Amino acid sequence: MDLRAELEIAARAVRAAAQVCRNVQGNLTVAGALTKRDRSPVTVADFASQAVVCATLTEHSQVRAIVGEEDAAELREPSAAAICAQVVDHVRAARGATLTVDDVLAAIDLGGATPPSNAPFWTLDPIDGTKGFLRGEHYAIALALIEGGRVLLGALGCPHLDAPDGSRGLLLTAVRGGGGTRASSLFTDASEPRVVHVSDVRDPAQARFCESVDAGHSDHDVAAQIAARLGLVQAPLRLDSQAKYACVARGEASIYLRLPTSETYREKIWDHAAGLIAVEEAGGRVTDVRGMPLDFARGRQLELNAGVVASSGQIHAQLLDAVSAALAKG
Repeated sequence: MDLRAELEIAARAVRAAAQVCRNVQGNLTVAGALTKRDRSPVTVADFASQAVVCATLTEHSQVRAIVGEEDAAELREPSAAAICAQVVDHVRAARGATLTVDDVLAAIDLGGATPPSNAPFWTLDPIDGTKGFLRGEHYAIALALIEGGRVLLGALGCPHLDAPDGSRGLLLTAVRGGGGTRASSLFTDASEPRVVHVSDVRDPAQARFCESVDAGHSDHDVAAQIAARLGLVQAPLRLDSQAKYACVARGEASIYLRLPTSETYREKIWDHAAGLIAVEEAGGRVTDVRGMPLDFARGRQLELNAGVVASSGQIHAQLLDAVSAALAKG
């Protein structure tokens, strides 16, 4: 498998999906949203983004298995007819006017694969940070290729972060051992990619936290205790989605914590795969709260991991010590 070629395909898919999402977010009054069984929102853009990415991968990638966050079951309900029509319209605009409703729903359902244990597969979050998307703020399109429990490559599109050329919309791409994480414009491929690096912070007190806006995703109280233990003086940078990984990868923050909110909760693979390789290839480290590598070989969730700790690398051991002490106290 040619990982460089697969990375180009992934970047193309993420760019196409980002354009669809921007079109929808530009008119949020008609975006529409459904509430899934876990009470999380899902929008027209989630469905349309997944359809566009899955169709692109199926056409061009050597890897056929796709593990996506969404499926089209809700769109097939009569009560979702209006939202379904909007999804179809946006996918047709991106992919071609001849697509039928069944074509679009089938493309979404391509993301329903069971993660294979002995073959590579894609994992996709068509919109990571749907609540941020609905607020008109940060979200991400996150696509990664996994094999043997390891992330081989990733493409992370962040429409509300700035690219190196100053344009709005950042694309980070990375391939394992490929010489670094590259940043370019999300909405055009004309700009020259630049290699990005994590910050060179060696004193934890000078680091900056990056954490979720939604306290339901990470324990903010424990994070505050960790910050106090490290002597941090900067206020945390709070934003939705894997855009937080992007901020760590290019040195705008040095720490991203996703602390367990319960003993039983396990993170989803699509919420971390693309961000993880972006940070690691930029020179940082990503583990769980116990310092264990994230294991992507256990299905749709990180079953053997508790929480996520990402850092610029130099301060990772001290950070883990602070996390351990704060969690033990809690």
